[in-house]
Amino acid sequence: MLSHYYTVKSYGEHEINIQKSRFIAYVDRAETEQEAQEFIQNIKKKHWDATHNCSAYLIGEHDQIQKANDDGEPSGTAGVPILEVLKKRKLKDTVVVVTRYFGGIKLGAGGLIRAYGKATSEGLNATGIVERKLMRVMHTTIDYTLLGKVENELRSSVYSIKEIHYLDKVEIETFVEDGQTDHFTAWMVEMTNGQGEISAGEQLYQEEIYSG
Repeated sequence: MLSHYYTVKSYGEHEINIQKSRFIAYVDRAETEQEAQEFIQNIKKKHWDATHNCSAYLIGEHDQIQKANDDGEPSGTAGVPILEVLKKRKLKDTVVVVTRYFGGIKLGAGGLIRAYGKATSEGLNATGIVERKLMRVMHTTIDYTLLGKVENELRSSVYSIKEIHYLDKVEIETFVEDGQTDHFTAWMVEMTNGQGEISAGEQLYQEEIYSG
């Protein structure tokens, strides 16, 4: 598993107009090629009357799956520019469809490349990019009498709370970087005067908005 990577926040769409042609960028996260293909087909059904529905996706830890489709535009003027934007942004597990409604003015090969690239870039900006960091979930079980102190300290620390379970005792799940688990445990033991039960759980990705 990668220690961190960038991808899109979620589903998004954004429209621009260039020389009277409408370019609508549709963006989503896709972790398998099947998910990417289903997304593309759904957009094609939605815009069955469009002049073109061009697409590209980049999937896998090492970008193993890369596809670009010009959907009738001159070869290399639509799908590839979309894919190149994804690569330039270093995104993973991302699919983009740019729907075009022709406005009557031909853009030429260079104009098409710029238009599809711009539509993709603005679509990604509108959707938002996140950085996913691989973290260890640390479980801390304490008495309710310690909850106020521990929660306040955690919320003002570098660590972030994943979830709090209110049971017979309180269990706090905290995201901690793998290299910081010993430091976190020692800090928590000191804060609770040894009264907390602390254990390491599974590895999960934590998402943060990337402003890059």
